[in-house]
Amino acid sequence: MIRTSVVRRAVTSFAALAALVGCSSGSPSSEAETSTGRYAQAPAMTIDAAKTYSATMVTSKGTIELSLDAKAAPITVNNFVFLARDKYYDGLTFHRVEPGFVIQGGDPDGNGSGGPGYSIPDEASGLSHVDGALAMAKSSAPNSAGSQFYITLGPQLDLDGRYTVFGAVTNGKNVASIIGVGDRIVSVTITEQ
Repeated sequence: MIRTSVVRRAVTSFAALAALVGCSSGSPSSEAETSTGRYAQAPAMTIDAAKTYSATMVTSKGTIELSLDAKAAPITVNNFVFLARDKYYDGLTFHRVEPGFVIQGGDPDGNGSGGPGYSIPDEASGLSHVDGALAMAKSSAPNSAGSQFYITLGPQLDLDGRYTVFGAVTNGKNVASIIGVGDRIVSVTITEQ
């Protein structure tokens, strides 16, 4: 009985990981070819890692408040802040929802293949995929994240070390849990302190 449960859990974790990779942004070269990306290159570093950053994500289902850890993942936070301030996420949808696993958005194509036209390097942030973690989606290729992000719906510790976690939900986990495929991101507002 225990062996069946362990095997079932391992198969479920593998399938979930494969789905996350399969529905995330493509490799750096294919992403530029298939996306409606509008940037020629990744943004210059404009954030101050010594400051505190947060994001208020208004969705069609309610508001999700996020802390962004600029000390742990400065390149990733800088990228997210740049895109949010440029209104890139406004109007995009959550194209992937896996109950008990993740909600994923940030794709301008709305199908898991799009991005901003560039990719950013992976960062070993040291942050874990706890319940409500905010992380960057990418292909199986290293350094292939762009604009797609996901929020975990429960702890997903088997993803640690594979994707860059750069923040967490501080308020609105109940909203994240009711997001469905096609629900919109109305706006993302960044606060810097």
